[in-house]
Amino acid sequence: MRDIGILAMLLALAWLSWRKPWTGVVGLALLGAMHPQSYGGEWAAQLPVYKVLFVVTCLAAVLEFRRLRQWPTLPFDWRLVVLGLLFADFAISTWYAMLPDTARGRLIEVSLLLPPLLLALILLDTREKLFAAVVATAAGVALVALKGGWWAIITGFSDRVYGPSSSQIGGNNEFAVALAMTIPLLVFWRRQITDRVLRITLAGAIGLCYVAALTSWSRGGLLALVAMSVLLVWHSQHKVIALVLLAAGAALALGVMSEKWQARMETIGSYQADQSFQGRLDSWKTGLAYVERDPWTGSGFDGWHALTAVEIDAENIGARDWHSAYVEVLAEHGVPGFALWFLLLTGTLIELTRMVALGRRTGDPWLTDCGAMLRAAFVAYLVGGLTLGIATWELLFQLLAYALVAKVLAKALPGSVGIFYSQTDYRAVKAPMALKNQEKSNLAR
Repeated sequence: MRDIGILAMLLALAWLSWRKPWTGVVGLALLGAMHPQSYGGEWAAQLPVYKVLFVVTCLAAVLEFRRLRQWPTLPFDWRLVVLGLLFADFAISTWYAMLPDTARGRLIEVSLLLPPLLLALILLDTREKLFAAVVATAAGVALVALKGGWWAIITGFSDRVYGPSSSQIGGNNEFAVALAMTIPLLVFWRRQITDRVLRITLAGAIGLCYVAALTSWSRGGLLALVAMSVLLVWHSQHKVIALVLLAAGAALALGVMSEKWQARMETIGSYQADQSFQGRLDSWKTGLAYVERDPWTGSGFDGWHALTAVEIDAENIGARDWHSAYVEVLAEHGVPGFALWFLLLTGTLIELTRMVALGRRTGDPWLTDCGAMLRAAFVAYLVGGLTLGIATWELLFQLLAYALVAKVLAKALPGSVGIFYSQTDYRAVKAPMALKNQEKSNLAR
């Protein structure tokens, strides 16, 4: 039955994307966040739903542009240049990788994140379309969280909650950080609607996301959740109420969570005595020591398999992941790769901060909410990445695409410096020039 449902979902999304290609980007956002095939049977689990929808969307977009007799427009942004240089550095580090075969496979896997990002930049050209894509990402993760949150409640918070198996957010730590990144998107969704029933539903979904994140037993996820929640309170129109709700939620969590959960969370303050943290610290020291020896090319993708290998017994060798996105990039791609990756993230935070300031200055709540909530999601990622190797997450690239599109929808008008416009469609700026060129063509005929 689940297999039939997954197939029906794919066919419905493919049909919508064939009619309107931009809805394919929305469908890809939903599938990428939800990973529905993880819940299917043996047949559906092997169904490449994401790849099928991507191919259908690309074909539909090509036919659409051909029908309109126009070339697809890829808006320029400095982050595209940085992203191109970053992937060039990935290729260089793969060439000099300690594990060439493994690194090449990972390079191909990571490179597949770029086409959907470029497709989003081309097809998401209005606020409405961008909002739909953000909603799809939020709904995809939230649907999984609703299942996990409800399971946590009915089991008395005695069991850990995990994400979709065989996905990038399948582990309990990764799932907790993904939820911390998703909650701001749900808040953005709620702020943009007026339907009372849907607003109440989304408030409940946000609460269950908090429950699922806490019940993951992830200490890194808890830190990301706290950092994100501080920003939510900061951007709330009713800060006192938000603080009261946050305090009440924290007190409730401490009251219902088991003593084992509380003891695990308390190790955040006494990390020096925690064996798990000490193991991660050893991995970080190993990675940083390798950077001192080879600061330019790094060890290549998944270099931790070789660098952190230790002898467990006479017959077994084990290795520990970097457990940090920062150490991961620095050790595997060297100082140049880390500089480009960090510039991409911090630069995006700066751009989103400028968007928030612009929205307040111009009285445009859409810009303020969009910039603030995307920024909160990026902060959750940066905090969660301190203890998780999530440098090349699909969810990160989705948010990066949304931040790029949001910047384009508020880019500078010709002749203005530092002043953004908030038209619904950025192509409207190019419309007069296109009309003028069309008139010239008609005269020539």
